[in-house]
Amino acid sequence: MSSRFIEALLTAERPLITEVKRRDAHGLELLAGRTPADIVAAYEAAGAPCISVVTGRWFGGTPSLLRDVARITRLPLLQKDFITRREQLHTARELGASAVLLTAALLPGTAMRTLVTEALRTGLTPFVEITGESELADIPHADECVIAVNNKDITARERDAGDIERSIALLPAVLATGTPCPVSASAIDAPGTAARLLDEGYAGLLVATALLRARDPHAWLARLDGARRAPARLVTAGGTR
Repeated sequence: MSSRFIEALLTAERPLITEVKRRDAHGLELLAGRTPADIVAAYEAAGAPCISVVTGRWFGGTPSLLRDVARITRLPLLQKDFITRREQLHTARELGASAVLLTAALLPGTAMRTLVTEALRTGLTPFVEITGESELADIPHADECVIAVNNKDITARERDAGDIERSIALLPAVLATGTPCPVSASAIDAPGTAARLLDEGYAGLLVATALLRARDPHAWLARLDGARRAPARLVTAGGTR
């Protein structure tokens, strides 16, 4: 199955998943007087390939936020919430999602296998988030999934500072699953951090709070380009250019 979400990341000059999120993990407001439409427009102008929409109530989200964002952009959308039931997958598709977050730390192996398979059947890309190597064993169809390493502690509601070294350490195991799109997510607080992860071999990054708080996303991205070992390039099915 082809995946708009994965293809958008793999062909992006800067493979960053930007995010629409009302509040951070500590409850602090992130929109700062802006509307979701303002934020989406800024991301599109900066060349974002995909957008994550946080519908989880911990972060002030609602399902209607995903629907509203889907109405104003054609970019592939990831729904970030705690998906635990099949019916949530169908709702996500109806609201406009192209991909859905499945959190390995919260799902038994049988549930993970069921939800990944059902997501693919529904036309959604499973965005499977892990925090340890043992969680990889329960992911079926990894060659059709995004596998993302969460650098924060989900059991602490992501209120910790995060550990980028987790992504560095887990990358070989993630690549060994056959996923076409390993992603590092959360705690990516600066362009230099993002550049390091891309240079290490990650195909995509989920950068949320840092870009939401940046006064000038274009300047943040320019610093990312300057920090990379090699110039940003377009990756295509036939190679790079």
